[in-house]
Amino acid sequence: MANAPKTKSSVLSTGGGQALLDPSDTAILLLDHQSGLFQTVKDIAIADLRRNVEMISKLATLLKIPVITSASEPNGPNGPLMPEIHRDAPHAVFVRRKGEVNAWDNEDFVETVRATGKTTLVIAGVWTSVCVMFPALDAVAAGFNVYAVTDASGDPSELTSRTTLARFVQGGVIPTSTNALLSELHRTWARPEAQELAKLYGLAAPNYAAVAESYQKAQEVAAQPK
Repeated sequence: MANAPKTKSSVLSTGGGQALLDPSDTAILLLDHQSGLFQTVKDIAIADLRRNVEMISKLATLLKIPVITSASEPNGPNGPLMPEIHRDAPHAVFVRRKGEVNAWDNEDFVETVRATGKTTLVIAGVWTSVCVMFPALDAVAAGFNVYAVTDASGDPSELTSRTTLARFVQGGVIPTSTNALLSELHRTWARPEAQELAKLYGLAAPNYAAVAESYQKAQEVAAQPK
């Protein structure tokens, strides 16, 4: 059929997953998660922000999703990129910018994104209103499907964050969260990486780690001989 929709690799025979992210057609962009900029973030606790970025980096490695990083003036007051990203996603490609605030203004960055061959981009960064917003809007204009991970990003105030979210929606960028991203790409426990993915839920939702620990202990006690 000439007008049949493109089949996504993660779509089940029931049609489930049709509206969700396809891991095989996704690239992750982690932008400007820098130590100096972290000190200006007020809409999320820095520990939570860093933990969420760490989770995304580990998720990308487990599911073999391309990661591209970049930083604005890493030798200046914005500071270096948080090391956890390249530690947990050693396959990540770092693109050095030449002073551009908007990563999409850098030809090397755009070429690196296009070279992945993916049509869906998941973006997180600091600040959300600038380092995520600008390339996200430009990527939408360039024909990509774009998601912004709001709790793996940060802004200088709650007001700025709310304004950013509104502009995302108006501009065609889909807001999401680290927990939703993990679950959406995970999709099923019937996969070889299931046990490693389970550990990531403790990063995305720390209280869930306590649930898992309690369950594990209960299982151990139940298995002991009477």
